[in-house]
Amino acid sequence: VRKRKRYRKPYPGESEGIVEEMRFVAMRLRTPSPSGEEEEEKGEVDSGEESWRPSVEGFVKYLVDSKLVFDTVERIVDESSDVAYVYFRKSGLERSASISKDLEWFKEQNIAIPEPSSPGITYADYLNELAESSAPSFLCHFYNIYFAHINGGIPIGRKVCEKLFEGRELEFYKWDSDVQLLLKDVREKLNKLGEHWSREEKNRCLREAAKSFRYSGRLIRLIIL
Repeated sequence: VRKRKRYRKPYPGESEGIVEEMRFVAMRLRTPSPSGEEEEEKGEVDSGEESWRPSVEGFVKYLVDSKLVFDTVERIVDESSDVAYVYFRKSGLERSASISKDLEWFKEQNIAIPEPSSPGITYADYLNELAESSAPSFLCHFYNIYFAHINGGIPIGRKVCEKLFEGRELEFYKWDSDVQLLLKDVREKLNKLGEHWSREEKNRCLREAAKSFRYSGRLIRLIIL
């Protein structure tokens, strides 16, 4: 008797590409659990008026630690000999130079600029390790760092600037062209690259999604410390 061929059930979003698979993972992480643990996984800050009180000191800490993370990601992509990273050079999304301009402005306002703190240092170290060991794992963080900043960080940052800096628009939140188109270009390149990954490599990438949200959440929480 001929054995019936068993087909693997596709992963949610698999037919659309690795970024769509990551989106399904993110949606699953946002689904409330009885224990409430998903809040830690997402790393979100309650933006309610009563509970959310940003401080200048906390926001500058957030910028300093964010700069370290963006420095790390952008240096890895620029300097690595791994061909997978070459696709993402000069994406137009880069933020390190923009944050430098903002920190210079804060200095001119006589606001002390601290050294990077544990959330930024820990994340930068982790990114360096990942970049050496697994391109799919690192690129999950690469994409989500920019995605989270563009789709979550910008509204939070503008709200902080309205509260603390008389609505000043910081360089961190500005691009020279349509940022959603820049992100779309990166998304398409990542999907194209993902077509050449084995299922195990894709799974490695997906397993990093929760960690990327958690690390980003720790940075955001610096704003209210």
